[in-house]
Amino acid sequence: MPIVMYGIKNCDTIKKAKKWLTDNRIEFTFHDYRQDGLNEALLSALEGRLGWQAMINKRGTTWRKLDDEVKSSIDREKAISIMLENPAIIKRPILDTGKTLELGFSADQYQQLLST
Repeated sequence: MPIVMYGIKNCDTIKKAKKWLTDNRIEFTFHDYRQDGLNEALLSALEGRLGWQAMINKRGTTWRKLDDEVKSSIDREKAISIMLENPAIIKRPILDTGKTLELGFSADQYQQLLST
C-alpha cells in the first residue's frame, strides 16, 4: 500500500515532512484537504484511529478564532463538524503508511517508522 500524507500544502511542517520523504527516496502521495477534499468518511476513518483530541491543533490560529463557548464544550461530534468546515484546524501532517498513522512530523519518528 502506498504511503499517503494528509495535510495542507502551504504548511511549513508539511513542507519539511515532504522534503524528508523525498530526500530519503520514500515514495508517497500527498492528499491536500483543500484541493483533494475532506469528506466525513475519510475524516471518521482517521479520527477512529487517532482520536479527535489528538487531531485538533490547539496552537493554531483556526482554534484560537473559535468562540470560547465552542472550545469549552467541544466533543467528538462537534470536533468532526469543525474539522470538516475548517481542515486547517487538523494537526499536520498525518502520514498513513498502510500499517500505522503518524501524527505530526519529526525526522527521528519518520526514520524509525520508515526504516526497512
